[in-house]
Amino acid sequence: MAKKDLKYFMRSTEAEVVTAPGPESFKDEDGNVIQFEIKVLSQEEINRINDNYRRHSMATDKKGNPLVNGGEIVWKTERDSAKASRHMIVEALQYPDLKDPELMKYYGCVDVTDMPLKVFPKPDEYQHVSRIVMQTLGLMSKVTDDEEVEAAKNS
Repeated sequence: MAKKDLKYFMRSTEAEVVTAPGPESFKDEDGNVIQFEIKVLSQEEINRINDNYRRHSMATDKKGNPLVNGGEIVWKTERDSAKASRHMIVEALQYPDLKDPELMKYYGCVDVTDMPLKVFPKPDEYQHVSRIVMQTLGLMSKVTDDEEVEAAKNS
């Protein structure tokens, strides 16, 4: 029996960076839409970000007493998925670098998770950036032009 080669599973550990067009409202001097650079985060990085926005605490009744079920304390998990998504956007975007101290100072931000909301304040801009980043990360399927047209017709 031939030994199976594992070299196929020894991939480069360097993160892939892809370019994608930014929102139409961001254009260069020549009127061209600015190209964003997006780092493809690993599943491990995505899990770490999600875990940072998950809180595990004891469930309590209205008086603050712990809830017990079958002799066991009941735990509740709270997630801030919106903040986790914004953190992923910040980590994935290489250009523009939303963690840049000068950019953060310009917008008066101390928390990087506020930056996507400050730099892309219009709903259509934010949705565009969120969509291209999440698609690049493989967390959202790409919508073809035909599907977008049909969705627009039906809305």
